[in-house]
Amino acid sequence: MNMAWREGNRITLLENGDEFFPRVFEAIRRAQHSLLLETFILFEDSVGKALHAVLLEAAQRGVVIEMMVDGYGSPDLSDEFVHSLTSAGVRFLYYDPRPLVFGMRTNVFRRLHRKIVVADGVIAFVGGINFSAEHNTDYGPEAKQDYAVEVKGPIVDDIAGYVQHAIGSEQTIGRWWNHRSHRPTVNTTPGEAQALFVFRDNDQHRDDIEQHYLDMLHSAQQDVVIANAYFFPGYRLLREMRNAAQRGVRVRLVVQGEPDMPIVKVGAELLYNYLVDAGVEIYEYRRRPLHGKVAVKDGQWSTVGSSNLDPLSLSLNLEANLIIHDSQFNRELRNNLDRLIAEDCQQVDESLLPKRTWWHLTKSVIVFHFLRHFPAIAGWLPAHTPKLTQVKPPVQPELETQDRVDTDNPGVKP
Repeated sequence: MNMAWREGNRITLLENGDEFFPRVFEAIRRAQHSLLLETFILFEDSVGKALHAVLLEAAQRGVVIEMMVDGYGSPDLSDEFVHSLTSAGVRFLYYDPRPLVFGMRTNVFRRLHRKIVVADGVIAFVGGINFSAEHNTDYGPEAKQDYAVEVKGPIVDDIAGYVQHAIGSEQTIGRWWNHRSHRPTVNTTPGEAQALFVFRDNDQHRDDIEQHYLDMLHSAQQDVVIANAYFFPGYRLLREMRNAAQRGVRVRLVVQGEPDMPIVKVGAELLYNYLVDAGVEIYEYRRRPLHGKVAVKDGQWSTVGSSNLDPLSLSLNLEANLIIHDSQFNRELRNNLDRLIAEDCQQVDESLLPKRTWWHLTKSVIVFHFLRHFPAIAGWLPAHTPKLTQVKPPVQPELETQDRVDTDNPGVKP
């Protein structure tokens, strides 16, 4: 059975940690029954400690909490941080934790990259924002520009059910089907307040998110804006972007101009000539590192999620996006991206394009050959089955003899 489009949802755009963290923490404070949380990065900084505090308080009032963090993205949490949660009853899991080898992390591939929170099965958050202070704008020049959505309505059942399935939960908040469709669900009657939860795994849904991008570009009639932090997509997506631009669709691409990792810009620049020659407008975001993974098409289609458009996200990592059909949400996200482009971006024009030298041509040929065949190459990479490791509550020390109570004579010490 296909994961279906859900009608009648309320969807709110959240920009950066400034809007995201207060809404998530409030949802956790209001939770009465259950909480589900997945994240790539959880740092023990001001944001991580604030999350820890609201989770601990929720657990102490009886809320059932299950959370999973990635073993690569969150390797440095202290025992005190984790054990205080597990002692309060939190089910805490690491996704594929692995020991260091010569001081280096080896669990690079097939990461848990999703960022999802579900409270009581009635409100959910999906997006690209990790639990770290660098997502707040007051962090400084290295603060990340990013997005998430808050959703209420029928789609929350699908999100909750998926997370429960992923972490082996014993909760029964939502429905879940182990569906086997390899084609993304098509919305035959686009309307308002519609949402579809899509994900990428290393089993039967290896290219679902990419396929939604391909279908979006193929069907675009007027305007597309893609803002993506790590842009090094497959050859099919590059071709669809060119095709859309060549048939008259205005295609705008926003990428990092101040990247958190220099290699990101180097890779994207190798694709500039190919896209600009076809009429794609490329803008480099210069205010601070871009971490967003969002897109809009025409007047109704939008997506917000965790998936970058690079080989890791498209072929290896576990990702989740929300696809949205809603004209008001589309307009809000489009206006946000238009403002970013107007105020904080520099368009890549002829003066900024890489020089067309033989060396650049050679690199480009290698890159396009790599992108064309990367899905097959990914199959050669370490293919171990990542394990979920649950952190057990710490063993509680026995009470000293003088503090023990005689069970036969309560109140009398032996």
